[in-house]
Amino acid sequence: MGGRVWRHAVGGKRQRNKEGENGMKPLTWEMKQEYQDVILQACGASSLRVGAKIQTLWSGYGEIVRLHLEGCNRPSVVVKHVKFPEEAEHPGGLNTDHSHRRKVRSYQMLIVLEDLDVAGYDQRRTSVKDTEIRACLSWLAHFHALFLGVAPEGLWPVGTYWHLETRPDELEAMDDAELKAAASDIDRILNESRFKTIVHGDAKLANFCFSQSGQEAAAVDFQYVGGSCGMKDVVYFLGSCMAEKECERRTQSLLHYYFSELKLAVKKDVDFAVLEKEWREMFAFAWTDYHRFLLGWMPGSWKINRYSKQLTKEVLRKLKL
Repeated sequence: MGGRVWRHAVGGKRQRNKEGENGMKPLTWEMKQEYQDVILQACGASSLRVGAKIQTLWSGYGEIVRLHLEGCNRPSVVVKHVKFPEEAEHPGGLNTDHSHRRKVRSYQMLIVLEDLDVAGYDQRRTSVKDTEIRACLSWLAHFHALFLGVAPEGLWPVGTYWHLETRPDELEAMDDAELKAAASDIDRILNESRFKTIVHGDAKLANFCFSQSGQEAAAVDFQYVGGSCGMKDVVYFLGSCMAEKECERRTQSLLHYYFSELKLAVKKDVDFAVLEKEWREMFAFAWTDYHRFLLGWMPGSWKINRYSKQLTKEVLRKLKL
């Protein structure tokens, strides 16, 4: 179900560029001794070597690198290192104080993660077939089952990066007056779900790694993990890998698969029939909640389509009853 995660709070100012060792890509930070000590202690390693930069974090808030280890039972780990840019970049131009504070809160730690390439999940996908979609839904179902009823202590009280409390700028920017007026009610209904779990919070296709066959998946990037209804992860994942017509044609069968996996994974004392009924009812609300965010954040997104609009219309109609 993915890698073990260690989180350690560390500080420090940004460092000057340094050429990577052994021909690796140059990094924009030095491996300070305090970082090394934290990582070596967490991994039980005797020494480490900085490898290649994997990617830069969103809006220039740091980077993800691979570290090679000696003296322990794992050859490498992946480290998410955060630094705060002098001027953040945002595709929608929403570089506000709210946006910066949200990122600062989500980036409070140096995060050391299992290297999923070494663990057998070395495949990435930009498009997926049914096998990979089901693998991701299975991962989400088992993740949600594992943390069903668990309080999000030390995490976001409400998971997902788009939840209403953290997105006042996007709410203000949206043009749909009816949905804007209903946004707080939709958020409240989701937050008052009887069955809550820990959600990944950013479960898009790009945050899953796959086995060679594509039949198994593992997730990365737990930056916005927190408490909520599991449907938030499901709708965000499906919307990230299926276009309008696919959503209309395939969503119900994929939802059925997710719930079949969830039923296998939850504890026996859970009243699954009641859980499934509630979460199926929450599906349209969760999709509409993300649709609300997109309208204010990136109104030209391909995800704003006929399927999303139809679900939103259904939710608004229910709220009037």
